[in-house]
Amino acid sequence: MSKIRLGIIGCGDMEGAHQETFSALADRVVITGTADIDISRAQHAAANLGAEHAVQDYRDLFPYVDAVLVVTPHNLHHEMGVTSLKAGKHVLMEKPMAVSEAECLDLIRTAKSSGKTLMTAYPMRFQPLVVKLKELIDAKYLGEIFHVGIYTEQHTEPPPGHWIRSAQQLGGGQFFSHGCHYVDLLLWFLGNPIKGVHLGTRRGTPWMEKEGTSDAVIVFESGAMGHHFGTWGARATRHGYSIHVQAERGMLEADITNGIIYAHHGFKGPTPRGGLAGTLSPDVKDAEIVMQSHSASKYLQGELAHFLDCIETGATPLTDAAGSLQGLRVIWRMEEAEAQDRFADLRGLGLSQV
Repeated sequence: MSKIRLGIIGCGDMEGAHQETFSALADRVVITGTADIDISRAQHAAANLGAEHAVQDYRDLFPYVDAVLVVTPHNLHHEMGVTSLKAGKHVLMEKPMAVSEAECLDLIRTAKSSGKTLMTAYPMRFQPLVVKLKELIDAKYLGEIFHVGIYTEQHTEPPPGHWIRSAQQLGGGQFFSHGCHYVDLLLWFLGNPIKGVHLGTRRGTPWMEKEGTSDAVIVFESGAMGHHFGTWGARATRHGYSIHVQAERGMLEADITNGIIYAHHGFKGPTPRGGLAGTLSPDVKDAEIVMQSHSASKYLQGELAHFLDCIETGATPLTDAAGSLQGLRVIWRMEEAEAQDRFADLRGLGLSQV
């Protein structure tokens, strides 16, 4: 089978992150063109990736590509995605899909009418540790799940004038731009949400127009709860990137930063009177190592390989546009409720409903 010709739209911060991925899949995909409003960035990326064409107007790539990867400010996703789909190109859209529900629905309709693949770039769904964690949750490895906590602590302070600082270009703040990865995972792990609350702050991240730190709590139909804490203001961290799954017989801990899943099997029998001292796994040295992986925190190679599979077979992507919209609807409804100082009603926003 011939290689899929891929064009890169947007050659700023993300081009370097994808370079190793393109090399790993060189037997299946070839980068034939790059586009950026700063032609020097497009030319630089083309030279690094071995692409023949570097252009300012992304539409000039269309004669040379079968598919595009859109890596631009979020407020540009809709227009670029719709135009590419109408031109008969498959689209791998960097998250989030778009900055409004109307834009997302237009992308979904356009993809359907064009018969082309539209996939949202949520690489955490393909991260080997996360895939294994999903298997363990579904198999009830430590019994029924009652809480999943996801922690992402990092320092993201782009230079003055960078589009990530802008609420309009970002589509919101840290919760919308980065938290969408982890709301997506919570829905994948736990199913349909029923209510939730979000609180965010600019304190500690004054460079952001909206929040740079947020906490979100979601209650699901099963009665389980999901929590995501994310910050772009961390000056130090213990959690790094990690997921803690509390279950009736212990805790699963996915240390994404260091590439390990632990199973803490917890105490046996009734909890002793006077506390839990000595009854729980006190340290990772006492835990079962379920899996170790040397892959990066975000598994771009698995994501791109899946996109290529869907183009070749016509399969629906795991991170398809309809499913991605549900996670964004949850975020928008929680942000709306936050502005009104109330809990958000998240019923009717399950993964299967568009």
